[in-house]
Order: sequence, then C-alpha cells, then structure tokens
Amino acid sequence: MQNFAAQAVIAMENARLITETREALEQQTATAEILRVISGSPTDVQPTFDAIASNATTLSGAAAGMVFRFDGSLIHFVASHGLPPDLLQAMQRSFPCPPGRQSTTTRAIQTREVVHIANVAEDPEFVLTAIVQTGWHTALAVPILQDRNPVGAITVTRREVAPFSQAQIDLLKTFADQAVIAIENVRLFNELNARTRDLEESLEYQTATSDVLKVISRSTFDLQPVLDTLVGTAARLCEADLAVLANTEEDGYRVVATFSTSPEFEAFIRGHLLPKGRGSIAGRAALEGRVVQVANLAADSEYTVREAITLQNTGTTLGVPLLREGVAVGTITLGRQRVEPFTERQIELVRSFADQAVIAIENTRLLTELRESLEQQQAIAEVLGVINSSPGELQPVFDVILEKAHSLCGIASGSLELYDGETFRSVAEHGLPDDFARQLREGYPAAEHPATRSLIGGERFSHIVDIRQFDHPIFRAASERGFRTVLFVPLRREHALLGMIVRSPRGPRLLGQRHCTVGEFRGASGHCDGQCGTKSARGRPSCASPSTTWATGWRCSTVRCGLPR
Repeated sequence: MQNFAAQAVIAMENARLITETREALEQQTATAEILRVISGSPTDVQPTFDAIASNATTLSGAAAGMVFRFDGSLIHFVASHGLPPDLLQAMQRSFPCPPGRQSTTTRAIQTREVVHIANVAEDPEFVLTAIVQTGWHTALAVPILQDRNPVGAITVTRREVAPFSQAQIDLLKTFADQAVIAIENVRLFNELNARTRDLEESLEYQTATSDVLKVISRSTFDLQPVLDTLVGTAARLCEADLAVLANTEEDGYRVVATFSTSPEFEAFIRGHLLPKGRGSIAGRAALEGRVVQVANLAADSEYTVREAITLQNTGTTLGVPLLREGVAVGTITLGRQRVEPFTERQIELVRSFADQAVIAIENTRLLTELRESLEQQQAIAEVLGVINSSPGELQPVFDVILEKAHSLCGIASGSLELYDGETFRSVAEHGLPDDFARQLREGYPAAEHPATRSLIGGERFSHIVDIRQFDHPIFRAASERGFRTVLFVPLRREHALLGMIVRSPRGPRLLGQRHCTVGEFRGASGHCDGQCGTKSARGRPSCASPSTTWATGWRCSTVRCGLPR
C-alpha cells in the first residue's frame, strides 16, 4: 500500500507540474501574440486593445473582458470581448465618464489600485446599472499605469459569484504592462511621424522613412538589418560620407553598424571600444544627452580617436544620442570628408532615425526575451512529458535533458554526468566521439579534475576557456578531438551536488551568458520511502524508486554568470 501511495503522490505531482507548465505556456503564447500585434501595428493601438480584451477574458476564465482609455479627465470604452449585445450597448451609453466609485473600472483608475468585487450587487458604491441590471456579479479591474499615472484599465467580469485567483490578477497586470508598451510605441511613432512631416515633405524623405519602418516591422527578431538601414539612409539623406551606430557598454561604445567607411577604418573601429567621456563624438553625445556637432574634427583638442582623421579623413562630425527614458543606450555618428556643418533639418532627421533605432532595439529585446522564455518553457514541458511517460526509467530522462540543454544554447557536443561522492560518470552524451564517450562513462575521480573541484566547493558553474592549460587525462583526450572551451554547470538537489551538464563547441570559443542556462535539480517533492539522498555501499544515491528523486526535482534556473550573451 505504501508503494501505491507513493506512486499516487508521484502521479499527482507530475500532473500538477504538467498543468502548471501548460498554463504557463498558454500565458506565454498569449503574451507573444500581443507583442506580435504591438510590433505589427506601430501606429495603431486598437489591434492591441482588441487582443488584450480577448486574451484577458479567455485566460482568466471570465465571461467578458473590456479595455478602457483614460485621457486625464474622462474614461473611454475602447475594446471588449464576450459582451452580449444588450450589455455592449449599455456600456457604450455609460462611457465616457469621469473616474469615481461607481464601478470597478472608474474606481481602479481613481485609486491606481486593483479593484476586485466578488458581488457587485452587494457593493453599495457600485451603481453602474448596465452591469447590475443584466445579472453580472464578480468584477475585476486592473489599472493601466504609465509612470504611476493611470492611462486606462482592463476589466473582466463573471455572471456568477466567483472571485478571480491571484494568478489571474497577476496575468491581467502583465497585460496592463503590455498595453503601456503599445501606447508608448504608438506615441513614439506618432511623434516621429509628426516630426517627419515637419522636417521634410519631399518624396525621397517620405520614401526613406517608410522603408525604415518596413524594415523594423519585418525584422522582428533580427536587429542588424534595421541598424544597417538606419545608418545607410541617414548618411545618404544628410549627404554624409560615413555613418556609425554604436551601442552603450560598461566600458565604452561598441560599433554595431557602419556605412561607407574605409576598409582600414572599418577594421579599426570594429576592433575597439569608443572611449567614454569627451574623447569621442559618441562619448560626448551620450555624456551630454544631446546632439553634438564639431565643424572641424582635426581642430578639436578634446578628440582622441585620431584614426577617424588619419584613416577616414573625417572633417565635420555629428553625434546624436539614442535616448531611452533620458538615458543614452547608443549613438549615431555621421561624418563628412570636408568641413561643412550639417543643417538643422538634417540634424532633426538624424534625431528621428535615433528614435526609430530606440524603438527597434527595445522591441527586439522584448521579443527576444519572450522567445527565449517560450523556448525554455517548451523544453521543460517536453522533459516533463518524458518523465511522465517513462516512470522508473532514467535513461530517457537523461537523454532529453541533455538534448534540450544543448539545443537551447546552440551547442552540439557535451555530456550529462552523475556524481557519487567520489567519481563523475557520464550517463548521456551528445555529439561526442564513441571512444571519448566510453572514457567518460568509465568515470574519473572528481577531486583531481580542474573543473569539478570548484563545483564540489559550491560554485554555480566552471568555465574553462582553454583546456590545454591543464594536464588532465580527460582534458587531453578532449583536446586531441578538437575541443578547447568547456562549460560545466552543476546539477544540485538542495545543496547536494548530484552531477553536472558539460557543454563544449569545437575549437576556441567563449561561451556566453545564455549557455549558463540549464535545468537544475533541486527540491524533489517525492520522498521515496524516506531514502532519497542516502548513499549505497558503493557511494551512489540509493532509493527504492530512483526515478522519483530525479524526475520530481526538475526545475529550470538561469545561472547569471556575468559572461557575454
């Protein structure tokens, strides 16, 4: 009976994990859909509001959902999903209206707080007759806040008395944050378009700006075509001989896009960080947070990047910061091989391109983070599926864990190795030569290995750039097969080291931060008759049902290793 009880606990826990993963995937998918709508509608916020109303209703289990805008004095009803015709007409008659206590929506905007009413019929302040008279009861409103100021609200309702869960409330808060992104993007695009109309009405200018916006909308995850188009178009329309776009880094400014630079200057500027401070035009523009123009670069005593003069023969230079919330995240620099200052109209044009660059960078960052999160969630779901379909079998679990860990990071070679207290032995390999895999399966003493000593000591990872620096049999064998850089990430249960995942590309290559993302074993919920975590006489983990310890302990965690992404 105890075994049956333990199996029941495992089954219930697996079902819970799979359900949570499915719900997380549904939410991530909805978030991705809304972000795609935002990206595809840079000048119109209505499609985003429609998508938010639909997803908020479906994922919160509500009968109807609505989105409202607040213009500072009146609340406007702008989108809905699931409302019957009579209630829809009633809501349209009730708005616009000022904030107040008369409904969940008006109250949320007035208080800037979530308003959750289990039964509106019992709330003496709730006087929105459109809701009460049509027999709806539970209502939830989440304010849309931008810099702590209300700009709208998301409201969902149910016919029955059924309060929303905290998870559903948090989901609506996420949608509210996305609404802010959409509103801000449209504002930026509208301001940009207005500035464009004021700057230049010529066909060439309108066509060039349209082309850049098209590139932004098409290059959802690939930022480079956008940056290349920006610098090329800016240089052409401003009659510049070169253009450079640089991103802000901790120690300086990294050039990520260039136009019409000489091969010698291109090689130089791609291989060096532009200095912070006033020694470079990029540094000066970012430091001051404004446009900087130097009419004659050779005569500027503060300028220290002399290669721009000796290799590129630059005369007049213009630097424009890429500002996000007042902070420079990069710069666009234009140069001429003559002394001829840029006009105010040309400067304003580059400013507009700088705004477009900020929008593109931010959209790409948000979408990339979301895509990576979705990939990890899907990988976890697949691992849980293997665990659920292979009770008591460890090998399929090891194989899928290793395969997913490597596919997410773009690494073709590595192993999953277990630690018995003295020795590491491989239990799964990916992309390794057969003879080397056999050597790893035979095992090796952990205390003598240059990388595993630090893992035993509690380090979160071990990253060895060149294994040829160490005289160790495993490293010698790996080096002979073309491997150089290796990353070791531990598998832990609570604080106990159970093993590690090893990753390596062929040849020398620094592994970045994303490669430190890995499944980490910890906090197993199955108790296995109280024996999990103990050791047998041979020093290996002992358990009546060994798959319980491993299977129920799977979690996903990111090791923030400080390496470049």
